[in-house]
Order: sequence, then C-alpha cells, then structure tokens
Amino acid sequence: MERLLISTSSSLILLVNFLLILNGENRFVAAVSAESRVHIVYMGGRQQNDPNLITESHHDLLAKIVGSKEAAADSMVYSYKHGFSGFAAKLTESQAQKISELPGIVHVMPNRFHSVQTTRTWDYLGISSHAPFNLLHDINMGDGIIIGLLDTGVWPESKVFNDEGLGPIPARWKGHCQSGQLFNGTTDCNRKLIGAKYFIDGFLAENNQPFNTTNNPDYMSPRDSFGHGTYTSTVAGGSFVANASYKGLALGTARGGAPRTRIAMYKVCWNVPQGQCSSADILKAFDEAIHDGVDVLSLSLGTQIPLFAEVDERDGIAIGSFHAVANDIPVVCAAANDGPAAQTVHNTAPWIITVAATTLDRSFPTPIILGNNVTILGQAWYAGKEIGFTALVYPENPGLRPALAGVCESLSFNHTSVDGKVVLCFTTLTRRSAVTSAVSAVRAAGGVGVIVAKNPGDVMGPCGDDFPCVVVDYELGTQILFYIRSARSPIVNISPSKTLVGKPASTKVASFSSRGPSSITPAILKPDIAAPGVSILGASSPLDPFMDGGFALHSGTSAAAPVISGITALLKAKHPNWSPAAIRSAIVTTAWKTDPFGEPIFAEGSPRKLADPFDFGGGLVNPNKAAKPGLVYDMDTDDYVHYLCGAGYNDSAISQLVGKAIECPSTKPSVLDVNLPSITIPNLRNSASLTRRVTNVGHPNSTYKLLVEPPFGIAITVTPDVLFFQSTGQKISFQVTVSTSHQVNTGYYFGSLTWTDGVHNVTIPISARTQILQNYSDEN
Repeated sequence: MERLLISTSSSLILLVNFLLILNGENRFVAAVSAESRVHIVYMGGRQQNDPNLITESHHDLLAKIVGSKEAAADSMVYSYKHGFSGFAAKLTESQAQKISELPGIVHVMPNRFHSVQTTRTWDYLGISSHAPFNLLHDINMGDGIIIGLLDTGVWPESKVFNDEGLGPIPARWKGHCQSGQLFNGTTDCNRKLIGAKYFIDGFLAENNQPFNTTNNPDYMSPRDSFGHGTYTSTVAGGSFVANASYKGLALGTARGGAPRTRIAMYKVCWNVPQGQCSSADILKAFDEAIHDGVDVLSLSLGTQIPLFAEVDERDGIAIGSFHAVANDIPVVCAAANDGPAAQTVHNTAPWIITVAATTLDRSFPTPIILGNNVTILGQAWYAGKEIGFTALVYPENPGLRPALAGVCESLSFNHTSVDGKVVLCFTTLTRRSAVTSAVSAVRAAGGVGVIVAKNPGDVMGPCGDDFPCVVVDYELGTQILFYIRSARSPIVNISPSKTLVGKPASTKVASFSSRGPSSITPAILKPDIAAPGVSILGASSPLDPFMDGGFALHSGTSAAAPVISGITALLKAKHPNWSPAAIRSAIVTTAWKTDPFGEPIFAEGSPRKLADPFDFGGGLVNPNKAAKPGLVYDMDTDDYVHYLCGAGYNDSAISQLVGKAIECPSTKPSVLDVNLPSITIPNLRNSASLTRRVTNVGHPNSTYKLLVEPPFGIAITVTPDVLFFQSTGQKISFQVTVSTSHQVNTGYYFGSLTWTDGVHNVTIPISARTQILQNYSDEN
C-alpha cells in the first residue's frame, strides 16, 4: 500500500520510504514461524457489553482450536472488545480453517499490511484566527473536542503540542499515554497531547525484514521516527507556533484547523522499507479509540488497487471505520496519491469522508535570469545563496537523436562538460524521481544547479544541502533551450525562492490526488471533498531529512485529510448532535466549486482540465458555510445496511458487521437510493429513478426551491420541486428521475442539483454515464 504523504526525496508517490538515521543497531527482528501467521478472526458487532467477558470468550474459543488455554495465550495477539468483537491470533492454515467453520465467525482472514501514504491554509479557507467572526471563534477553536489519529506516532517535544491556555483534560476521556522506548507516558503528554498508544504485535508477528535498522530507525513506543504522524497532527489540531517556516519559506504562524482540540495518537505504522501498518494493529487501534472517547478519527493511510470489499477484514480501515461511525465518530481518510488516472481513489466506503488534495494560493517562484536579460519564474524550494551568472548547458549527443543525452532520469555527459555549470534537462515523467536522478548526476559531475523541464505538476521539494533544482514547464524549458542554442556562451543566474501568496497563484486539484469513480461501487461518489494538500507546512520529527527548525513542507492527500479532520472537529463542537453523515453532508453541499475568490478550479493532468466531481467531490471545502448548511442528507446504520444489501453482500456478513440480525429484501435495493449528498449513475440506459431525503437544520419555517443544472444530454425531473419545512429537524423526501438522450455508450457528464431558500444553497453533484451496452469496457 502506498504512502499517502508524498516524500520529496525520490518519487512522486512512494511506498513509505523512511530515509532517517538513528544511531544504533538492528534491535528488533521479529521471528516469523513458517507454519503459522497472524489471522484476524472477525466476529462482527459485540454480543455483550462487558469487555472482560468478551476477551474471555475469545480465549476460550481459541483454546478449543489450539489445545489449551496456555497455547491460546501464546497465540493471541489482540482481543477486539470495545467497538466490535473479534481477535487476532497466530494460527496455522488448518487452525484458521477450523475457526472459520465455527458459529458466530464472520470471516477469518490473514493479516495484511497497510502503509502511510499551516501558515496559509486556514486564512485561505476563511477561518483566520485574526478575523473575529468565523467558525473558528464561534466554538472557541474546537476546545473540548478530541481528535484521534492512526499514524506513525508523535514527536512530543514539538511546539505544536504545547498546552498553553488549555483547561483540564475532558473528564469523559478514558485514554492514556503509554510509556515505551524514549517516551514517558507521564511527562511526554500534557493537556494537548492527551493520548499516545502504540500497536505493534500484529506487525512483529508478520514482519520478515529487519526492524529498527540504522537506515530505518524506529522506537518501540508512541514516538514518531519519520514525522508523518507529527505532521498530520499539526495540520488537524496543532497549537499556535509563531514564526514557523521551512528555511524562511511559507513564514507565518503555524496551527491546526482546530488549534484548541486535544490530540490522541494511535501509532500503527512502522518504519521499515515500504512502511508497514498491519490490519490487526489498525483494527485494535480503532477498538481502543472508540473506547477512549475520541470525537473524530483521522487516517492518512491507504491500500492499493484492486481494493477489498467493505466487509473484507483485509481492509482494516473500512471495517474499523464502520464501527467508529456506528458510535457517532466521523472518520476522515485520504483518497490516495495514484492520480491523475481515473478509478484510483481509495477508502471508498460510504461511511468514510474521503479527501482529495488541491493547491492553495501560494507558490514559491524562483527567478531564472538568462544572459539575454530574460527572466523566467520557475518553482523551487531553494533557500541557498544566489547563483551568480554562470555557464548554462544542455547535454546533447551527436547523431540522429541528440536529445537522448538531456533526459533528466538518464543524463549523459559524454559530449558535454558540466563542471561548474547549470544543466537544463527534460523529462516526460510526472514523478519526482526524474528531478532526484538529475540532481544526483549533475552534482556527481561537478555541476552547480539543475533546471528541469517537465509536465506541470504540484510536488516540489528541496534537493539537499541547498542545491538549486528549479522546475519549469515544457514551454519555458524550450525557451531556455533555444537561448542556449542561439548564444555563443549561454549563462544563467538563479536566485533563492520567494513566497508568493494570493493572486496570480491559482487553485488546482493536485496531479497526484487519486480520482474517482470508485472501482468498487461507482454509484458512491468518491472522493467526497477536496482540501489543500500541496506544500503544506507542518511540524515533523528531527529525523525527517526535510525538516528545518521543527517544520517541513510536504504534499499528499495525507496533508489534505487532516485539514478536513480539523474542520470536522470544529463542526462537531458547533453541532455536537450531528451524525457523521450530517457533518459530511454539510461539508459537501456547501463546498466551493471555484476557488475562494471566484476563479475556476482546474485539475492537473495531461491535459489540464476543469475539475469535476471525480476530481474533488463536492468541491473545495468551505468551513464557514458548512457550519450553516440549511439542509443535510443524513444517514444512519439503516442507510448503510441498505447500501450493503444493494451492493450484494450476504445477510450473514452484514448481520455480523452490524451486530444484529439483518435480512436483505428479496428484491435487491438500489444503491442509487443511498442517501448520499451526491447522485452518481454509472449505468444509465434509458431512465432511472432514485430517492433522496433532506433534514432541515436551519430556520424552522423555510421554503426551498429547486435549481438543476443537468449533465449534457441528460434530462432530470424532481418531485416535488418545492420543499416546505415547518420545523427544525423535519425530514422531506424527493424523487429524481434521470433519462438520457444519448444513443451510444458515453463517458461521464456532470451537473448539479441545488435546493435554495435564498440564503442557503444546498448543492449536490450529479454524475451520469450512458451505457447502452452494459458492462462494456470501451478501449476502441
């Protein structure tokens, strides 16, 4: 599973490469039996409330299989007893088969590994701490709310965890801080960081590679070696830290979206090559977080394509999040970094809030002055000294294919001297590996800088030791190349990067951000929402090679997800009785379709295009509007059961997941009727009808009128077309009929449906694809 926070050290999307150094040898190497491995025995919802009795029943059941209570104790890894029932244990294949045949067992699955995938953000989104009237100040910046994160741990000494001005820890909190290697559960926590636990048993039982090595250090404790968990905590709920920056770039006051919330970290990911987060550990962390009393859960973790079904325990995130949501805990997840290809979005269960990543109105222009006095503004994080006018070269070979020598990822200097010079190169790769390769080659050959011409993208990073590496697009790169070829002695000057805020920097969906539709159930729109996730400043671990002064700039849907987690915490504080679905609806239906200044939002890719719902869901999050949505599309467990039945899952699996007997209707319900704040019809042949239900959370006596923008070639009728509310909390259903005039299989076309009372505009996206020939893969 790929990492959802993009490292700037190698490729655009990495399999969690922790490039950190810790003095010490390989202290922990897990022994793995060739005959047994960890299996997750999932038993669904709890059948009783006493957690001790639940654990005892797990041991008794396991003892029957392994032969004795002593053997059961040795085999047991975890007992899941708070949010749901089940356990993780080391079993042979035959033992796992025997357990799977016992009554009350939903599934027995082998353990699997997952991996991990702001000075301007909050002003940009309209919740500045300096403005007196906004959502942030309405609820005292989230005071009293507890955000739980499943991640790589925390660096407790970071200033973002200061508890200045915070009152006592909420009395309802049942969690604690767990001591371990270089982490004191008493002194390393405070009124800000109120929970810190680590879950490693599932990882150790399965890990077959060296752990805690010199190149990949880690701590057997909640301490964060890589910085990913510290970073996501910062973005979601970090305290105020003045004069934060990365080497002077993005300078300002850093804070989280809800800076007075409390933080609870559940460390589930461990620093080995291709970073591992065990499903068994993830499920245990969910179980503990539900018990401890978190209000919001934030996960910047993902899986890989193909995805597992939502009832499949190999996707511990989908199962764990279902039980969290059933306990009224919203779960926010990253959409993944497999974009811009379609059908690459992860974490697609309808009970999860899935987040895409955008840029914000900030960039880091870096002046490139050519010898002909033309200035080109590239992009970089270059904080070194100005490179005075020096020789500029483009490597070329003699013969019919001279440009081969100038390809960034395979530079050849056989016919070009680069010592003391700046090198221009071109690449067709979208990943940052091309930049890294070029820098390595040029430095080794004695060069003093690199200009990389590539497809427009959104991921930048420093090149180590303040070596200048500046990115331009093909058009500007070709302009530089023509200058080189026309000048007798081409020269260039490169200045340090600047921070540009506001116009003309534009908002775009990041090229790496995974796109919809969902590959499991296309009728469930994913992602749900977008938030800034490119070059976001956050605290990190001192072992993060790209940290400076306690802070780093990172990009990824890992950065975007905690933005929504922080906003969710604010909404939870303002509306404590809202369900997770109501909060998601408020976020989606009030989102900006343009940037905050009215400019269109584009989606990076080849080519760049206007963003649509598969790029950013409902749009760019608008926190202040989300606090007062007018109407919400609410859901509860019954709605999720409707979805599971409509998706074709069997009664037994659904019953065990929900914790009570469920019998799906003999006529399979339509997934189109799931009460989402969106309408997605992936297989429209002639016409389709569906129902939605809205709940009034605004003025008691209000009238909402209909506005529809139909997708191209699609007709939409809605009954009724006016909604009359007489009380807050009143629910009204309406029917939507969608028909197509297309007579061929099409791609998706997009539109919207809005209910407006003159104050609130409650907008949901519509996506429709005509499929005259069903289940047809159109590759012609």
